[in-house]
Amino acid sequence: MKTVHNFNAGPCVLPKPALEASIKALKNFKETGMSVIEVSHRSKEWEEVMEECRSLWIELLNIPKGYKVLFLGGGASSQFLYVAMNLLEKKAGYLETGVWAKKAIKEAKGFGETLIVGSSADKNFTFIPKGYTIPTDLDYFHITTNNTIYGTEIHEDIDCPVNLVADMSSDIMSRPIDISKYALIYGGAQKNVGPAGVTFVIIREDILGKVTRYIPTMLNYKTHIEKDSMFNTPPVFPVFVMTETLKWVKSRGGVEAMYKVNKEKAELLYKEIDRNKMFKGTAAKEDRSLMNVCFVMADEYKEKEADFMAFSKERGMVGIKGHRSVGGFRASIYNSCPTESVKALVECMQEFEKHNG
Repeated sequence: MKTVHNFNAGPCVLPKPALEASIKALKNFKETGMSVIEVSHRSKEWEEVMEECRSLWIELLNIPKGYKVLFLGGGASSQFLYVAMNLLEKKAGYLETGVWAKKAIKEAKGFGETLIVGSSADKNFTFIPKGYTIPTDLDYFHITTNNTIYGTEIHEDIDCPVNLVADMSSDIMSRPIDISKYALIYGGAQKNVGPAGVTFVIIREDILGKVTRYIPTMLNYKTHIEKDSMFNTPPVFPVFVMTETLKWVKSRGGVEAMYKVNKEKAELLYKEIDRNKMFKGTAAKEDRSLMNVCFVMADEYKEKEADFMAFSKERGMVGIKGHRSVGGFRASIYNSCPTESVKALVECMQEFEKHNG
């Protein structure tokens, strides 16, 4: 089997121990004689998995009392609707930093006044807006902390005078965060914490029950809090893989250790992009993502883009084609992406320069 370096943006590379444990559970879950996708979600064995997964989230992120952790279906895109439906009574504010933020804004407009407090659309979302003022009369202020398509990231927890809501689909568990600064955090699992199919929600309970509209049962956060994420059958296999992934994060030293390695991986790749005359980064340097490294061919080498894509593919690089809306290249180097893969990509870029520069 040839060596593959997986830089897919999601679904993405998962820890080998998590994959191995999941394969075992598919065949025989906790010695029940049944697969994990066959057992009842009301069984004692499955309830133990749900509780372990919740406990790992609380431990790894130091989630304080007053918050609940939910595991839902529908992906982060469904949360664009959930958030507005459950929290928007009069007015909400959004930071517009990319495609996903724009989609969240679109959903919110159906429930109340929606302000774009800051935007980087004028430069194709290549930077994080700064110097904006958050109105104090908002029901909430929404941010997307990491922008997978454009390779920008908000690196610190911002101080917010109103309820802060964050889509952390692609950088959760990659760095320490102060949960107490957020009213609600959500995201799809398929970047850092598991496979596609389950969405995590971390929510401070006291923000609920403030809207006057009727909220459909399945779209009401209270429904899922009251039933411990099992009002209906949960996405059992994705939750199982998530649990094993978080166990791996813990075994590696937790979020602090992940952050240290993630910074080292990103620095290694950005250093090469800045050094190599054939490539250039696309995001503002102070806002460069640790998770999604976006770059293009330098202007004088634009005709070499297809050549580098083929060259890298021959050397086992998978998933580095940039998003169709921006082109170029994107290396997603989430928690489970090995440092060895980043080094292999750097060597590939150096070798391409040697033969073509």
